[in-house]
Amino acid sequence: MTPSATRPARIRKAVFPVAGLGTRFLPATKTVPKEMLPVIDRPLIQYAVDEAIEAGCDTLVFVTNRYKHAVADYFDKAYELEQKLERSGKTEQLELVRSVLPEGVRAVFVTQAEALGLGHAVLCAKPVIGDEPFAVVLPDDLIWNRGPGALKQMADLAEQTGASVLATQNVAPEKTASYGIVATEDFAGRQGRITAIVEKPKPDVAPSTLAVVGRYVLSPRIFDLLETTTPGAGGEIQLTDAISALLAEEPVLAYRFQGTRFDCGSHIGLVEATIRYALDHETLSDAAREVMQKALSELGVIELT
Repeated sequence: MTPSATRPARIRKAVFPVAGLGTRFLPATKTVPKEMLPVIDRPLIQYAVDEAIEAGCDTLVFVTNRYKHAVADYFDKAYELEQKLERSGKTEQLELVRSVLPEGVRAVFVTQAEALGLGHAVLCAKPVIGDEPFAVVLPDDLIWNRGPGALKQMADLAEQTGASVLATQNVAPEKTASYGIVATEDFAGRQGRITAIVEKPKPDVAPSTLAVVGRYVLSPRIFDLLETTTPGAGGEIQLTDAISALLAEEPVLAYRFQGTRFDCGSHIGLVEATIRYALDHETLSDAAREVMQKALSELGVIELT
C-alpha cells in the first residue's frame, strides 16, 4: 500500500441508518423504534453514539423516516424534565439526561423518503458529510469491549493507512448467506486488504467465512459510486455493490475488531447483550449473577461458576 503524501484525515462524522421498521420486534416496535430498545438502562442508539464519539466524531447524522420521531426526541433537550430533576436535587439523574449528547457534539437528522436499501440511506447523508472520510454505524450491532470501542480501533487504522476499513468477524460457514463476505490478501494480525466482497453468498460459493458487520469507515468516493450503482431487487441500492466498485480504485481493509458483537436485530442477540452488560455492570453484576443462578437452578440447569 502506498502511503499518502499527507496525513490521512481523522473521521469526524458518523452516519446512523435508523429508518428501518424493526418488524422482527413487533408489536413492541409499533410505537418504539428498534434503536430505542434498551439494554439495561440505555437504548441501543446511545451505545452506538457513545462509540462514535469515543472514535472522535462530533457530527452525528441520523438517517430516519418521516414516521419515526423517538430518536430525535431522545437527543433533543428535555427542558421540563431537566427543570424537574434540578428542582428535586436529583443531580445524578440530571447529569445522565444532559450527557445523552455531550457539549460540542451535534445531531443532524436526514429523512430517507423511501426504504431503498442501506446504500441509499448512506447516500442520503452526502450533503452533511461532504468530501471527507466518515463512519457508518448500524445500531443493531452492539459491540462490547472493555478496551477501546470497535469504531475507535477502526478510525485509528484508517488514519494510519488512509484506507477505508470494514469491521469483520468470522462466522459459521452455514451463515454466510446472511452477510456480506470478503476475500482478502496479506492478512496479518487483525487486518488484510479486501480483494472482493460478495453479498450473502451461499456457503458453497462464499469466498471465505469473514463477514462484514455493522461498522464502516469509508472514503467519500463511496458517494459517487453509490450514485451510479444499479438498484437490485426491490429497487434497493446496496452498499456492498458500491464497496465492490471502490476496491478497484482505493485500498479497503478488513479489520477483525477486538470485542464481542451482539446481533440486537434478533431476539436472542438482544437477550445475550442484556446478560453480558448486566454481568459487567458495576452495580448490577452481583445481583444479575444471583438472579441468573436462581433461574437456572429452578430450571434444573447447572449453576454458573
